[in-house]
Amino acid sequence: MSTGGYNLCMEVKTRLFAGLHQLVGERVVTLEVPAGATAAALRDRLGERFPQVRDLLPNVVCAVAEEYVSMEYVLQEGDDVALIPPVSGGSGEGDGMFAIGPGPLDPAPLVESVRRDESGAVTLFYGVVRNENLGRNVMYLEYDAYPEMAVKKMREVAAEVRAKYNVTGVGVLHRTGRLEIGETSLLVAVSSGHRKEAFEACHFAVDRIKQIVPVWKKEVFEGGEQWIEGNQPTPSGG
Repeated sequence: MSTGGYNLCMEVKTRLFAGLHQLVGERVVTLEVPAGATAAALRDRLGERFPQVRDLLPNVVCAVAEEYVSMEYVLQEGDDVALIPPVSGGSGEGDGMFAIGPGPLDPAPLVESVRRDESGAVTLFYGVVRNENLGRNVMYLEYDAYPEMAVKKMREVAAEVRAKYNVTGVGVLHRTGRLEIGETSLLVAVSSGHRKEAFEACHFAVDRIKQIVPVWKKEVFEGGEQWIEGNQPTPSGG
């Protein structure tokens, strides 16, 4: 909307995930905010329009163009914006596979993607859906994700692993959608010249994935359901 040639407000298409998506019922909503508004103002506008999400908003962070930003970030017309609850859960030398999607996870191609002739050890981590949590009988899990950003952040984790450890390959696969008890939700493979470094690097990679990769899980248990909050992502600025 404009008056006398001056932009007084702008419309921002905003992506929603996990509990925000479920409560609003839409993946993308258009929110009107004043020109020059911050990410915090956009978050507040979402709460005004959809009061049912207000309890989730204090821990929400913002991403623009698939990068976390401060809530003081000043929005620009045409920004690709996402509001992101706490997460639960580029290519370079030594990269393996990085993918996220609804299909079952196959460890064999992932392992092969990180194995090198100089790899004396390959560590493979399976994240598996279990039947109990917090004393509740879990029936199944549902995973949601921001796929494009998730793959980007997986690659960032791999770069951190390579900078911290002497590894020969890193790869990550993550599942989305409904997963039954016993199904695999996450595979992380790390290769190195020696087993100690492969184990340590894999442990580090799994922890970092749970901290910064935008994937969320809903736990459906006997008598109810709940989006499980994990770590709040750290914005890149502010």
